[in-house]
Amino acid sequence: MSLPAVLPAADSSPSPSPSTTTAPAVPSLEDAQESATNAASWIEQNWSTWLAIGLKVLLILVIAVVLRKIVLRAITKLIDRMSRTGQAVDATSLGGLLVNAERRRQRSQAIGSVLRSVTSFLILGTAALMVMSAFQINLAPLLASAGVAGVAIGFGARNLVTDFLSGVFMILEDQYGVGDTIDAGPATGEVVEVGLRVTKLRGPNGAIWYVRNGEVKRIGNLSQGWATANVDVTLKGDENLDRVRATLDGVAERMGKEEPWNELLWSPIEVLGLDSVLPDSMVVRVSAKTMPGKDTAVERELRWRIKRAFDAADIPVAGGATAAAPEDGTQDPAAAVAAPSAFSDEDSPQAEAAAPITPQRPAPPSR
Repeated sequence: MSLPAVLPAADSSPSPSPSTTTAPAVPSLEDAQESATNAASWIEQNWSTWLAIGLKVLLILVIAVVLRKIVLRAITKLIDRMSRTGQAVDATSLGGLLVNAERRRQRSQAIGSVLRSVTSFLILGTAALMVMSAFQINLAPLLASAGVAGVAIGFGARNLVTDFLSGVFMILEDQYGVGDTIDAGPATGEVVEVGLRVTKLRGPNGAIWYVRNGEVKRIGNLSQGWATANVDVTLKGDENLDRVRATLDGVAERMGKEEPWNELLWSPIEVLGLDSVLPDSMVVRVSAKTMPGKDTAVERELRWRIKRAFDAADIPVAGGATAAAPEDGTQDPAAAVAAPSAFSDEDSPQAEAAAPITPQRPAPPSR
């Protein structure tokens, strides 16, 4: 093939053409004017709706804030009135015995804190739901999710919820307070601090006990009302009861007139009579009502005075020497000898029963 024939064939093949790029369309003045016109018409159509929603939300927030402030102020006045009532009780003769400043302060603070928290949660929570409803937000899924979350939290933290509710009712009912001596079941002692979840007690040996309010099933308050001091005096069975009663009445009369026992005793000391009669002794009970928590001190002082009065009146109490010592000073030689024992006789049934069992050897086999 000749070269001139090849060249025209090569020239006939298509050559690649350069790619063409489209330039971004620039919005024209007419397009911008149309967009502005549409936005203005949308605002003109919906401005009244948005204005109504904004005013509604503003009104809800203002009412919620004002209502919360009014309720909190009312709660503060209520707590102050409770404190003033406690101060008025302090002015009476029994005020210092039943309540104290620290107890009133902690109880008022706890009640006020609970009421403020509940009030704020209810008012602000209701306002938030009303605001979302004003924006036409569907609250059904939110409330359903909150209910499920509340149930889950309730199951997971049921002990905490139980402790909190028990603490709230204990404080509202004033079952005990700071300074009271209580028997809470798990621990007994003086109340140091009262909380919504835990009550702090100081035991008799000084230990601090933290008792969860939900674990307290019953409360024995030893500091409310009055206490009872009981003293049992054990005497010999052949003592003259009239002389014993006269001696005890004299002790009771003198103790009731002396300070500070005349303030600690809330009733005259009474000789109740014989509490028990045994073949060789008898028990006389003496009782009196005292200030709460002072029964132990009154019992100790009463025992002290009764013992001194009995010694002065030559009235012996049971539990002393059972036999009089011989006048010549000689001692019975058989006093230091132990009583005979059944085990001293090897042939006695007791000795045979207590003897160890000796193993028996097997007999040798016969041939």
